Amino acid sequence: MKKGDLLFILVMLAIFVPFFVFPDLYEWYKSFNAAHAYIMAFLKFGILATAGEMLGLRIKTGSYTTAGFGALPRAIVWGLLGIWIAIAMKVFSGGAPAVVEYLGVDGAVAAMQGGLTWQKALGAFGISVLMNTSFAPVFMTIHKITDAHILNNGGKLKALITPLPFGELLSTLNWKVLWGFVFKKTIPFFWFPAHTITFLLPVEFQVLFAALLSIVLGVLLAIGAVLGRK
Repeated sequence: MKKGDLLFILVMLAIFVPFFVFPDLYEWYKSFNAAHAYIMAFLKFGILATAGEMLGLRIKTGSYTTAGFGALPRAIVWGLLGIWIAIAMKVFSGGAPAVVEYLGVDGAVAAMQGGLTWQKALGAFGISVLMNTSFAPVFMTIHKITDAHILNNGGKLKALITPLPFGELLSTLNWKVLWGFVFKKTIPFFWFPAHTITFLLPVEFQVLFAALLSIVLGVLLAIGAVLGRK
């Protein structure tokens, strides 16, 4: 184990352990998250998803960062994307169960507010499928474009204020990897079940689970980016 690995583990422990050790801190977190959900989404994804990308890079290259990686601009972009994700989760969790109920699952909407039932399981699965087949591909594509933009600007903060050549970057994406790995494999085989579990959990645990998933998301997209450069 390298020093960087030990540091990464210590940072992750420093983020999560206090919430288990100090109940008052966890209660404060829950209340603050309820009152300022989008601020927390920015912080959560900005920190954890960036850490996930760094972990993915470590797995593939042996290093947590490379020239032009740009951890700080990535963290800011991830924070903004995190707000978008939080909004999408609210939209789909509110609307998808109504679609499931319309398709014949009586009580799916009400079931989402109660304990675990087969109606709630189908409702959660419906949320996951609808979110991951409509929102997720657009989100992942835009993330790849911002990734490339940061790399093209040497990983510097100027990437955040430099005009983004959207069309040009869109045409340079490795669609074979984006479709064959990110869309075709991670969405049905990982994100469908992962987000089904997310929406089955009590609300107070969904935030923690989403934080863990944001790390996994960063790892998957980072691996996809490395594959795309080969």
